[in-house]
Amino acid sequence: MNTQKQKVAINISGGYVPGINSVIAGAVLAADELGWEVTGIRDGFDGLLFPDRYPDGGMIKLTPAIVESLLSSTGVILGTSVSSDPFHVRTVSEYSVNETDRSDELLDIIRRENIQGVISVAGNRSLGIIYKLHRKGLRTVCIPKSVENDMEATMLSFGFNSTLSFTTEILERARQAAESAGKIGVVEVLGEHSGWLALQSAIAVCADAVLIPEIPYEPGKVAAKLQGKFNRGKTYGLVVVAEGASPSKDHKNVENPLRASLSPLATGSEGSHVIERTGHAAETVALELRRFTAHDTYPLVTGQLVKGGTPTATDRQLGVAYGTGAILALKENQSGVMVAFRPPDLKFIPLKEAINKIRTVPSDSIFMKVARGMGISLGDGGGI
Repeated sequence: MNTQKQKVAINISGGYVPGINSVIAGAVLAADELGWEVTGIRDGFDGLLFPDRYPDGGMIKLTPAIVESLLSSTGVILGTSVSSDPFHVRTVSEYSVNETDRSDELLDIIRRENIQGVISVAGNRSLGIIYKLHRKGLRTVCIPKSVENDMEATMLSFGFNSTLSFTTEILERARQAAESAGKIGVVEVLGEHSGWLALQSAIAVCADAVLIPEIPYEPGKVAAKLQGKFNRGKTYGLVVVAEGASPSKDHKNVENPLRASLSPLATGSEGSHVIERTGHAAETVALELRRFTAHDTYPLVTGQLVKGGTPTATDRQLGVAYGTGAILALKENQSGVMVAFRPPDLKFIPLKEAINKIRTVPSDSIFMKVARGMGISLGDGGGI
């Protein structure tokens, strides 16, 4: 692309993360400097595929005057869509549910609207969808968003810093509650495939233990660490558990007898169907620690609560930088790339190198070393 008059679109693929409006602001302000026009697509690609659902036709013209007032606001002006997949558009009739590939139709609509490039703020799952559209001809640049910071191609995904801040605040309150009640608080935080959020927030509040997907834990070793502190006079405990944490293979979980009696297939044992996953990790660990330590425990789940609130200054700056970087990528005729933060620069990484790759916590991570150095148990019995 060159600097002549261009029209680009921006959309949010996948779920909400704090401060998305700052990404939009960065893109709009940078585009305005080039004399480009920016239009926003409502709810992923739904605004283009289902324009009749929206009073404004599914698209909104974005100007500096509109976006500058949104920098510190919560929510997102364009909306999000966790199910906006043009390759599998679901239609429901009276007797059946069908899926239709409308990707060609979507590309035709983009051409008819004279949109020369699409900027998508996308998570891991959405990246694959955008890449498939790119291979069919879509000119696109992606911006990484993840509250778990689990996108391999970038050191820092947009939304993580705000989520880390909110999670730390909740953990601090849980720690105070555990101390006043003399119990062990077991708090489950987001992190299905990687433990960055759990590990860094646990360090921030000086938790007693943190269990992450990268390290299979042994409840007995966690309990031994807690018991050692109890023997030295401590009266409470705080254990942080990533939702994807699991025990070592040679350990069998203690089952909740009520859950097992009501629904044997909802126990979470290997090979069974877990009806409700949220809270399972915290409940399982709390039951184990109660058995090993004879201390009262209480499980808590942060869940989606940590995605709310005002974005941090770090995420606001990062969001603006990512949005600006996406416009610069289009200006440089880049397409099929993701803007990635790789200190000290923003890089343009081909989507084919970014999709289907999870950024996990390496065993030699400085955060691992800090946690062990503080005496925080990682569930494996390891030390400094």
